[in-house]
Amino acid sequence: MKPLNGIRVLDLTRVLAGPFCTAILADLGAEVIKLEPPQGDDYRHIGPFSAGESALFTLNNRGKQSLVVDLKADEGRALALKLAVSCDVVVENFRPGVADRLGIGADALRAVNPNVVVASISGFGQEGPAADLPAYDLVVQAMSGWMDSTGAEGGDPMRTGESIGDVAAGLYATIGILAALQGRAANGGTHVDIAMMDCLVAMLPTSHALHHYAGQRVTRTGNRHPLSTPFGAFRSADGQVIIAVLGPRQFAGLCDLMGQPQLASDPRFNSDEARTSNEPALRALIEGWTTTLSTEALIAALRGAGIPTAPIQSLAEALESPHAKARGLVADLPHHSLGQSPVAGQPLRFDGAKPLSATGAPALGGDTRPVLTALGLTADQIAGLIAAGIVQEADHA
Repeated sequence: MKPLNGIRVLDLTRVLAGPFCTAILADLGAEVIKLEPPQGDDYRHIGPFSAGESALFTLNNRGKQSLVVDLKADEGRALALKLAVSCDVVVENFRPGVADRLGIGADALRAVNPNVVVASISGFGQEGPAADLPAYDLVVQAMSGWMDSTGAEGGDPMRTGESIGDVAAGLYATIGILAALQGRAANGGTHVDIAMMDCLVAMLPTSHALHHYAGQRVTRTGNRHPLSTPFGAFRSADGQVIIAVLGPRQFAGLCDLMGQPQLASDPRFNSDEARTSNEPALRALIEGWTTTLSTEALIAALRGAGIPTAPIQSLAEALESPHAKARGLVADLPHHSLGQSPVAGQPLRFDGAKPLSATGAPALGGDTRPVLTALGLTADQIAGLIAAGIVQEADHA
């Protein structure tokens, strides 16, 4: 099942947000041509490395072809525009204005291909007072409210453990591209503007509920939920366990399991709001029980009572789980240098099938010659471009 078979994408992106998006498109069946500068995507030079190959580049550029073109040269820009004529989608994550100055901005692309969908990913959008600010994931996490709402109760603001701003922008870019492709028959080409800041602000539903509707300041609550209780991490005899209770039925079940059924009708705890207001007292009662049992025994008891629970696992433990193995959360793809490269592909299943790219990340310029040949250039023309340094092919090509 490859829903995007027949869709062709020109990928002008680098680092994480853009490549994360175009890797998903490749998994779903799109032909993705990654146009790289002579030095390659920045991520090719960022560790960790395996046999000289960047892990981050390998993970986020599966299923793509690599064409090396110097966009600072007139002939390079002309090649990019010629490629865009045959593409359904162009994705770029230059700083706002850079693509226009290079002659490959949305207006130039739509001039040569009125039906093309152009997706522009940036920190703060293509327009607005912050559009020109440089943005890394940490900058946007800090400005969006994410860091302010993340961290230990009473502690300092904290970034999330992953580059959520980049990943969120990549996901929203994918949504925008698919929506624009769906509407293309009626609307023609579209310029989709994706700002990391906007994406992160949109992904704070609990904070918005507190700010807009409850009139409360968003505060850090560590591993417990700011609105529901008991909903967080609790100490066991040998570690911690997650208990996620939502609603009176589940809370009554927990109280019965603890051997304290009267707590369900205690005025301090007989509603979600009351439990949250009296969280320290309730936590003390719950941990008086949980700390007498091992994590394994607690999880067995809670699951037996139908109460949502989980151990806190490392990634290594998660990937070794029966769930991860049964669902194929990681797959090995053939790689030009590594032989096989493990990747976490897109997670969606269509009629039970999980689309994934057939190949791993490309060598720098590994597809320059075949892409240009398919574009109609002769062998002599390609050789001339290589000799002039306009394009570049992989050493082994």
